[in-house]
Amino acid sequence: MTLLITILALLTLVAVAGCIARWLPRVPLPILQVALGAVCGWPQQSVHLALDPQVFMLLFIPPMLFADGWLISKRELGAQSLPVLMLSVGLVLATVLVGGWGIAWLVPSLPTPMAYLLAAVLSPTDAVAVSAMVQGQRMTARLQNILEGESLMNDATALVAVKFALAAALAQHFSALGAAADFVRVAAGGIAVGLLFSLAADLLLQALLRGREHRTELPAVLLMLLMPFAPYLLAEHWGLSGVLAAVAAGMGASLLAVRRSGFNASQVRTRATAEVVRYVFDGLVFLLLGLQLTGILHALPDQLNLLDSPLSPSALRLWGTGLAILLLLLAIRFAGFLGAGLLRRHVPWLRRRSSGTPMSLATAAIGAIGGVRGAITLVAVLGVPLTMADGSPFPMRGLMVFLSGLVIVLSMGLAALALPPLLRRLPAAGALHDPHAGREIRWARRCSARAALRALAALAAQAPPQGPADMHRDICERIDHGYRHRLRQDGPAADADGRSQSRQLIALELRLRLEILQAERHELARLRLRHRINDETLRLLTHELDLVEAAVRNTH
Repeated sequence: MTLLITILALLTLVAVAGCIARWLPRVPLPILQVALGAVCGWPQQSVHLALDPQVFMLLFIPPMLFADGWLISKRELGAQSLPVLMLSVGLVLATVLVGGWGIAWLVPSLPTPMAYLLAAVLSPTDAVAVSAMVQGQRMTARLQNILEGESLMNDATALVAVKFALAAALAQHFSALGAAADFVRVAAGGIAVGLLFSLAADLLLQALLRGREHRTELPAVLLMLLMPFAPYLLAEHWGLSGVLAAVAAGMGASLLAVRRSGFNASQVRTRATAEVVRYVFDGLVFLLLGLQLTGILHALPDQLNLLDSPLSPSALRLWGTGLAILLLLLAIRFAGFLGAGLLRRHVPWLRRRSSGTPMSLATAAIGAIGGVRGAITLVAVLGVPLTMADGSPFPMRGLMVFLSGLVIVLSMGLAALALPPLLRRLPAAGALHDPHAGREIRWARRCSARAALRALAALAAQAPPQGPADMHRDICERIDHGYRHRLRQDGPAADADGRSQSRQLIALELRLRLEILQAERHELARLRLRHRINDETLRLLTHELDLVEAAVRNTH
């Protein structure tokens, strides 16, 4: 009963945070959710929930990363694949090596292996946190795609780094060559599992829905909502990257959906349900982060207790250490973004393969600050064992947990405060998406409309399957008068012949409308497959067609 009340309280807090965000539009919703969780978790008799890292990863991470993989524009991600790869691999390794050395210098009491372990824990940016923090910001599409692509791809590198840093801290054997081979195996295997599962799941769903595409099949909706968990569990069971498996499954499912341009009522219902589930899960993640803050403070050694004397000299040094670590991470990210820009500018092969304008100082600063730490970092540090191999307590574990939590909160606060003024300094600041997105959407609408007109002309030229020849003309003339004919069909005063003719007219109108809508879908899919439009444009216009078809079917 207590667990049920706790879950209901958390869901209520998610709704309360959303209501507060309407009154404070300048404060990012994740900041409000973390603050609300911290406030509610501070009193001893309030909401408290122990966070099991493995349960947290399984319950929250797969569906959110699957959704990010589905939603991210694959065309733009492919165009920025080189900077994303350099940041998701090279920047993580630089953070571990340079950051570990810097943390060991900043915190002399922390053993060197633990300093490198803490740097590995802090190396990944969190895809959920990054997406939530940049949502609604006036950020160029290129930079947003780089940040979101990096946060999706760097988890595998970071988790492998954590694994080997932990092995070194526990005085086990460490091999750089073995670490590199293990990273390739874990990352490539996770991606392969995700792609293969998305293909198998697509074949299974098509078999289940064959002949029932126009009806909402609730079992199929449930299977679609559960789809992110299976590739994650399979990859983790085989010792591969479950994180990358969930991302790859989302990308693969999205690409397969592009090639099926037909109407699917179950997918329309799944999309609406998934939006609610994603909103709830996003809110729960940040609320749980806030609820853990009190426990993180209690995890500190007694001599560093911040609850009794938060402004003592030792406490101030501890706060300053967390801020210094964040500044060190920002400096590494800033140098990484500038280094990637310099490589692209001076290496001909990279220059030919890259797209976009050169990296400016303002862009590098935004990229550094936009690398928000979140749930992945907290889960990784809470997964550090309590004891060493010989049974002795793990040294400075409480300090590592506290510093990780402090960096998470500070990185979110800094992004909320610094991103808006920095984004205004960009010369092309003006929209969240590409400035050509509006023209692209209008152009795609015209293409699909012309396809509909061509289909209508072809259908009008055909002999009618039944009824008089002028029925086609009558349908074209009375599209705007459908309600009158529906009333006439069901009117008590209509004779049998009138009702029969009206049923024929409405059935023909329904068929013509559905074939026209299908022609629009085929045209949009063709444009996407030829990379003339991106995933976002396709998703927007296809969703409009799905809503129109659902309305047409329900009113006929």
